[in-house]
This record gives sequence, C-alpha cells and structure tokens, in this order.
Amino acid sequence: MRRVAMLILAAAVIFAVLVLPNHPGTMKWSALNRWPLELPVLLLGMVAVGRRFGITYAVALLLVVAVVIKVADYAMFSAFNRTFNPILDTFLIGAGLSLLRDSIGGVLTVPSVVGIAAALIALFIILERSLRTWAALGPSLPLRVTAAACALLGAGWAAADAGHHLDYWRFDKSPPGTAWTTRLTVKRGIEVQQTATELARFARDAQNDVNADADGLLNALHGRDVILIWIESYGRASFDNPLYAPTHLATLKKAEAEIAQTGMAMKSGWLTSPTSGGQSWLAHGAFASGLWTSDNGRYNAMLASGHKWLFHFAQEAGYRTSAIMPAITVGWPESLVMGFDLVIPAADIPYKGDRFRWVTMPDQFTLATYPALLPPDPRPDFVQIALISSHAPWTPIPDMVPWQDVGDGTIFNDMAARGPAPKALWRDRDAVRDAYRRSVDYVLRATFSHVARLADAAPLVIVAGDHQAAGFVAGSDNMDVAVHMIGPAEVLQRIEHWGWSDGLIPAPDGPVRRMDSFRNAFLDAFTDAQISQVVAR
Repeated sequence: MRRVAMLILAAAVIFAVLVLPNHPGTMKWSALNRWPLELPVLLLGMVAVGRRFGITYAVALLLVVAVVIKVADYAMFSAFNRTFNPILDTFLIGAGLSLLRDSIGGVLTVPSVVGIAAALIALFIILERSLRTWAALGPSLPLRVTAAACALLGAGWAAADAGHHLDYWRFDKSPPGTAWTTRLTVKRGIEVQQTATELARFARDAQNDVNADADGLLNALHGRDVILIWIESYGRASFDNPLYAPTHLATLKKAEAEIAQTGMAMKSGWLTSPTSGGQSWLAHGAFASGLWTSDNGRYNAMLASGHKWLFHFAQEAGYRTSAIMPAITVGWPESLVMGFDLVIPAADIPYKGDRFRWVTMPDQFTLATYPALLPPDPRPDFVQIALISSHAPWTPIPDMVPWQDVGDGTIFNDMAARGPAPKALWRDRDAVRDAYRRSVDYVLRATFSHVARLADAAPLVIVAGDHQAAGFVAGSDNMDVAVHMIGPAEVLQRIEHWGWSDGLIPAPDGPVRRMDSFRNAFLDAFTDAQISQVVAR
C-alpha cells in the first residue's frame, strides 16, 4: 500500500505541474479539471525506460523550465499584460529585484532571492524523485514494452492536440484532454526564434527614415518653446473605468476651465502605447523615434540603429533639447543617442525632502524646479519631463501645496512618511486601485496647474500618458493613452486635421493612432514646406 500511495503522490505532483496556469485569469481551482495528455506519456515512459541514461534528471529539468515559463508568464501578464519572452525580458529580472529592494528593503530582498533559488532546486528534486518512483517499478520486459507502446500512443494523442491548437493541422473538434504545457513550451520556442529574426529585420528597417536628410523641419514653430510632459500610468482607464473616471474627468474639466481663462487652446486625442503596466521607455522610444518599440529587444535595436528621434530634429531646428528625469538614479548611457543636449537626473534636481519610497520626489517639486535648472541659453527649449508620482506602488501619495511654498521640498516630508507601506497596500487589490486613482489625480492636478502658469510664455505643451496601468488596475487590456496639446490657438490650428477633440477630454470614439506615428505627424504639422511625410500606421 505504501508503494501505491507513493506512486499516486508522485503522479499528483507531476499533474500539478502540468495543469499549473500561466495567467491570473485562469489561476482557479477549475484548472484541475483539465486532463494533461502529457501525464500518461511521462509516467508510462518512465515505466518503459526506467532510470537509464539519466532520463529522470532530464525530464525533471524540462518540467522545471516549464514551471519557470508559466510563473514568468503569470508575472508578465500581471504587470505588463503579455507573455514572457526570454530574449527580450531577461533584463527585467534586475529591474524587478531593484523594485523589490525599494519596496521591502535590502535585508529582506536577499533571503527572498535565496528562497526562490531554493524553491527551484527543491522543485527539481521533488520532480526527479517523483519520476524515479515510477521508473523504479521495474516490471517484466513484456510490461515495459506494453508501457512503451501506450506511451507512444499517448504521445501521438498529445501531438495531435498540440498541432491542432498551434494550427499545424485542424480537426473538426479538439482531441479530448489537453497538451497545453507542451503547446506553451513549443510556442515559446517558436516565439524566441521569430523574435531573433524580427530584431534583425527591425535593425535594418530602422535605417530607413523618410525624414533623415530633410531640411527646414519644425520651421513653423518659429522658435516657440516646446515642453513634453509624460504622465506615468495614465491611460484610457481614467476616462472609461467607473473606478477612476468620475475623479479624473472632474479634475480635467476643472483644469480645462482654468487653462481656457489664460487664453490658451487645448486639443486631446488617443495614441496606442506599445506597452502596458510598465516599461515606460518603450512608449517614450516609440513616440519620439517613430519606430514601434514594443519590447526591449526592438528598443535596443532602435538605439543601435542611429535612427533620429524627435529631439534630433529639434536640435537641427535650433533648439536646446533637455530631459528632466527624476526617476533616473543610475547612469543612463542610452540618452547619448536620443538627441538630448542636457540630461538632468534625480541627483541634479535639488530636492531636499524625503523620498516617497520608489518615487524620488513629488511631481509638483519637479515641475516647480526644472525651469531654474536650465542654464541661460539663447536657443529656444525643447524639453522632455518624465513625471513619476503615479508610478506603482502608489504609496505614499503627496498633496498639492501652494506653488510658492514648494521651496526645497522639505514641505513634503510629512507626506512621505505616510502609509501604508507597499507590502501592506498590495495585499488588498481594491486599496491598490484606490491608491492608483488618487495618485493619477494628483499628477493631473499638478501638471495642468503648472501648464496654466506657463500661459504668459505661450509655449507649445504636449502632455501624454505613457501606458495603461497593470491589467487588474486598468480593468481592461486596452493600451490606449490620452495625449493633450496646449498652446496658442493659431498654433493648434496646425493639427486640426488630426481630428482631435477640443479641450482636455478626448472623444471616446475619436481617432486612435499608434504612438510611433506621432514623430512624423508632428514634423509634418509644424513644418511649413511639406517636407516630412506622415507614415500611416
């Protein structure tokens, strides 16, 4: 009886690995209802082959790899609403460790990492011993031959199911059972191969730029300052999710009235971001380069290609280009190929207040301070400001203070000490959503209050969301973000043909374009001689 119990337990362990979901939406008890076609193949295969050739170690390693892929997918779906790609996303491990360290501290991060490694080793040992339990049955030769024949039959059945769902062939109905772990692993291997091919093609395509050698671009701006403000995690959810829309729309309507009183005009539209849940640089890259940087591999290929960003064209048009980056706390060598004359990271922004955990300083301080950080220069300014107060984990959240009281930032110290801690907040998803609502609202109020204060200088201001928040926060898989343009009415007249809505609230059914279309559209709109060519996406 003990041996039978061990065989059942071993089979249950392998069953659990095979039915383990890879998506938050399928992480339910109903996953246990799926019959994995690989299970009889593995168990009968062990009976037939035994422990020869180290087969139990090889299969156990493959199963651990499958578990890692599923868990990585789960994390990516939760954060970025997409699967994990080993070629493109390995670098996120470092970013994740950095965020973990900032959230729970270095003392807890080390044992957490050690615990993960130990868990993988333990999983390998458990799986290998489970397989060994079946391999050690040692039946007679006729029974081993029978087991081998049944395993081959099961393998054919699993292959039929996998091929059906991978579109290698089609049946009228899917074969009973599921070989979805096999499908997932095979599909990921295919994706890796395709990604490598796509990256090579992307690098070649990035060399082709219809505007690369054009002259006189942006001459219709007549030296007017341009300010591009990125709002973190600001997307369509602020307009159509009932958890956020009442708050954010009210703030936008109030800001719209205040800006209108200054005499500036406003237009708003939609852009589809190449990312969601994080990786803001992918959105920044697509927006300014005119290339679809939908993953880090393509982003790196774009950087290596020498392709011109919007800021390169601004330099050629006589602008001083600057990047105000309060989230940059380490070296940023990539900025050297982005077209910036001046990069101001967190260390060069004179904030004397306390950190808001991951967020280095409140956005109101950044907006109040950056003009003084730009040294005297006869050239007009083309400035990018990447705001961060609405970045996860959305705690603590600052309050607006009178602009004249911002000072050196110490006024925010009491706010920086407020709870809850990220670990406590993220135990309650409803609390996370409410914190997200309040943090985005804070940034909207700070941003558009600052824009209203710029009216006398009459710049052209672009305010854009970089991406939607994670799926469970945004409440949808939609990847659209709002983009607003504020400036003198005669300047905004040049984008009338874009079909954007007047004011700060874009029409729900307004035109939606991919974010990589913006660079060429902007160059075309603000060039008197129609030199640039709008690339339809």
